[in-house]
Amino acid sequence: MNKELIIRSSSEAVDFALLKDGKLIELHKEEGGDEKAGFSVGDIFIAKIRKPVPGLNAAFVNVGFEKDAFLHYHDLGPNLSSMIKFIKLVSAGKIKDFTLKNFPFEPEIDKDGAISDVLSANQSILVQVVKEPISTKGPRISSELSLAGRYVVLVPFSDRVSVSQKIDSKEEKDRLKRLVQSIKPKGFGVIVRTVAEGKKVAELDRDLQNLIDKWSAMCKRIPTAHHPSKILGEVNKASSILRDVFNDTFTGIHVDDEDLYYQTKDYLQEIAPSKVNIVKHYQSKELPLFEKYHIERQIKTSFGKTVSMSKGAYLIIEHTEALHVIDVNSGNRSNKATNQEDTALEVNMIAAAEIARQLRLRDMGGIIVVDFIDMQNPENRKTLYDFLKEEMSDDKAKHKILPPSKFGLIQITRQRVRPEVNIKTREEDPNENGEIEAPILIVDKIAADLERIIKDHKKVVLNAHPFVAAYLTKGFPSLRSKWFFEHKKWVKIIPRDAYTYLEYHFFDKEGTEIK
Repeated sequence: MNKELIIRSSSEAVDFALLKDGKLIELHKEEGGDEKAGFSVGDIFIAKIRKPVPGLNAAFVNVGFEKDAFLHYHDLGPNLSSMIKFIKLVSAGKIKDFTLKNFPFEPEIDKDGAISDVLSANQSILVQVVKEPISTKGPRISSELSLAGRYVVLVPFSDRVSVSQKIDSKEEKDRLKRLVQSIKPKGFGVIVRTVAEGKKVAELDRDLQNLIDKWSAMCKRIPTAHHPSKILGEVNKASSILRDVFNDTFTGIHVDDEDLYYQTKDYLQEIAPSKVNIVKHYQSKELPLFEKYHIERQIKTSFGKTVSMSKGAYLIIEHTEALHVIDVNSGNRSNKATNQEDTALEVNMIAAAEIARQLRLRDMGGIIVVDFIDMQNPENRKTLYDFLKEEMSDDKAKHKILPPSKFGLIQITRQRVRPEVNIKTREEDPNENGEIEAPILIVDKIAADLERIIKDHKKVVLNAHPFVAAYLTKGFPSLRSKWFFEHKKWVKIIPRDAYTYLEYHFFDKEGTEIK
């Protein structure tokens, strides 16, 4: 498995595409100047409570966004009183040592208490964004702060040490817990991340020290900070993506901007010095970076309502107010198959891999219901369920997958912390008013139809709009040549001026249209 990160920069935004074996699996955008762009998951603000709302057991907090942020009682953290006292003393200049080793903690708050007992209007509080502003809602925030590093997460005003559940070995979990207990500063809790598996104490200690320095630098800003204001921003998007997903399977990081290239290289020097040479500065003026890695094409073919897959199968993805619905279709294959159950399993497995990719790519969250093709055999249903779990295992968003229901539906819940990636793939129709699918999709449709019909016909003639005909026949090797190598039959292509832009028809040697 090869992973590559492609970073494209423009004056308005930076785009990040994560590829796995050449296939686009994640797409992120870091925009400048957009108000919502100032509220990334992980940012820490000093803010004031606008008003506690006892009916919701939550408070609305002014963090400088047009809509107040929402802080629920369960997101306050047990040591809220200690944190509020700490902010008061730091703001008044009475604490100069921010390490918490000599700071006396207050009693923990009642985990089933009421918001009005612990918070009041105009109170100063440190909060962290846990969910970006989505649609008409303001950010969701927590006052249980955490600073994420490469191997560990630092949790101020806590004493707990916990180890990622994704580390399977009990011996390794115990080793990491012992190590961290020995280097953990007083007053801070630590969560050990999955990538810490097998790491030495020196690497964990260095990461921990960086986070403590970050915490101290943030605390220094509190006395002079306006309310509300951001006092600790997440690292830039390139670094945060690398921090969270980088591992030994990465084979290339390609950047088309010189400053970003050096920033990325410097960050990689910190976290994985042996991999620095995989960062490359892409400088070609002829072919844009996203075109070179076929990302633009994948965006156009991956974000529509219909998603094509191999062997003629396809997905229909619908979004409703309450949930997302995904329907799996076998296309034109089912009537040709000798064994319907085997076909259903084959199509469902292809669909499961594509669904895992689509959830990450679009960052779909909430409840997702998938209608797979019905299978009678319980073994096959289990095989599909296990395969879907495996495919989603490296999705870093928290998710839960339920076994197939009696109707063959699989339900998935997936955490959503930022707005869903929604890219318009339909374009203006050049023939008349209205919209058409992106022209690149037509090539995939033609190839899928050809695969379906060519086995049963000795000679196939394709009639298409001159633009499409030219696209299929130009260059070497042309798409038509590739079809020849794949199917061992030459397809004659005739340009037809009378056709609309995306119209095409197949004919046999007698001139009869093949449906």
